[in-house]
Amino acid sequence: MQILSVFTSLCAFVGVAQQFIGTRLIERLATAPASVPASRPAVSVLKPLCGVDPLTELALESFFLIDYPDYQLVFGVQNETDPVRDVLARLRARYPERDVAVVVDAALHGSNRKVSNLINMLPEAKHEVLVISDADIHVPVYFLDRVVAEMAKPNVGLVTTLYTGLPGTSALASLLGACQINYTFLPGALLARKLGRQDCLGVTMALTKTVLAEIGGLEAVANNLADDQVLGRLVLARGYKLGLAQVIPATTVPEDDFNSLLRHELRWARTIRALVPLPYAASILQLSLLWAALTVLFAGGALWSWALFALILTARYAASRKIDAALRLPKSGAAWLLLLRELYSTIIYVASFTGSQVDWRGQVMHADAGKVAHR
Repeated sequence: MQILSVFTSLCAFVGVAQQFIGTRLIERLATAPASVPASRPAVSVLKPLCGVDPLTELALESFFLIDYPDYQLVFGVQNETDPVRDVLARLRARYPERDVAVVVDAALHGSNRKVSNLINMLPEAKHEVLVISDADIHVPVYFLDRVVAEMAKPNVGLVTTLYTGLPGTSALASLLGACQINYTFLPGALLARKLGRQDCLGVTMALTKTVLAEIGGLEAVANNLADDQVLGRLVLARGYKLGLAQVIPATTVPEDDFNSLLRHELRWARTIRALVPLPYAASILQLSLLWAALTVLFAGGALWSWALFALILTARYAASRKIDAALRLPKSGAAWLLLLRELYSTIIYVASFTGSQVDWRGQVMHADAGKVAHR
């Protein structure tokens, strides 16, 4: 038990070290000089939509407010009665000067309905530069400037962005979802990139029609659950780099109950486990409070183990405050919330190994290893 307590305490310190390195990387990204594009080519922004969540209208409106000289918004829905069409009608009436196209098409081109939606939308895209963005993303007015600036760098074939979590409701589940994104995912993703990984995140996928054609079009990922990761891998395989734009939009965390949050986060976890099994297995080191709690258990509640637990909790809380300050986020990581989030993350981690089935907006799919699925 003494050996176990030493081992778990070391794991707790490794987790905190990762957290602080990732937090420092966030601070550097937030304070770096702003990227300015040398030219501002016309852009088509593709937004696949399905239903209405909390803050949907606010998220979509942020794209109507982008400060960029020439861009088109292409929205796609697969159901004529989708309530999001009413949201789009209000926004188009509010901003009549915007170049907007709405595609309503139920045609399927594979098992991934989001990609099918994008394939149906693509013919309406007027411009060579494409920016694909999720429906629940909130962007600042300089969003396209930062993305285009990164695309202009030598040999960059695709540009993506990180993102923060914005609670869609005041429910505890929504707060826990945002806590996971802001204080675990975000520093972890930046650290992974610093170590050489080039992941593509579906919140933003920017590339040209030329590059998209080179990799076989969107049809190449129409049967993959993790279409963003597979798209990134296909671009990398063509010899291009995957750029990270100097902008961090926010994604709505709409879940107001724990069952919904469980389905959402389990889909993420099982997808990542299928794509990168070894790094995912090692991600348990991020759960520093779990390791500190195990230390208390294995040390029989010795005073030093409780002191360690308090130290780890204090360090995690300090890191969360630094992230909030760097990104100007509302305070959402109270110490008790971090403890509850760690427990919930442990449950998600364990459950991710119990199967490959996931629920995506009522559609049952299976996590895959990121290989191109032939149709």
